[in-house]
Amino acid sequence: MTAHDTSHETSHDISAYETAVARYFEAWNAERADDVAKAVAAAWSEGGSYTDPLADVSGHASIAAVIGGAHEQFPGFEFRRTGAVDGHHDIARFGWELVSVADGSAPVAGFDVIALAEDGRIRTVHGFLDRVPQA
Repeated sequence: MTAHDTSHETSHDISAYETAVARYFEAWNAERADDVAKAVAAAWSEGGSYTDPLADVSGHASIAAVIGGAHEQFPGFEFRRTGAVDGHHDIARFGWELVSVADGSAPVAGFDVIALAEDGRIRTVHGFLDRVPQA
């Protein structure tokens, strides 16, 4: 093995990941369409993408539409991070649950991996669903 030269790589400290993830949850938890649109633009870079088992979209409008769909399917729920954010280079991962504000139940849970753009906003999201409601 040879020594790895890291001088040319982009590195972030954990606060950059924490900030990106906080903006991500602000977008997912915004309730009004215009608030979702603003939060998506703050969280994702231009041309950013979101991919999970149910969606594969690019661009702010399409991401906002996916978020709107989640709110329609689960009214009265909010997304909450579970555990710490872990990251290296421009990539971070974190867990989340979709929690009922009324009774605290969490029928949906997952795990997301994000890649950051140079401006600190999210370039890509790859989401995984660990728990989903039984049909």
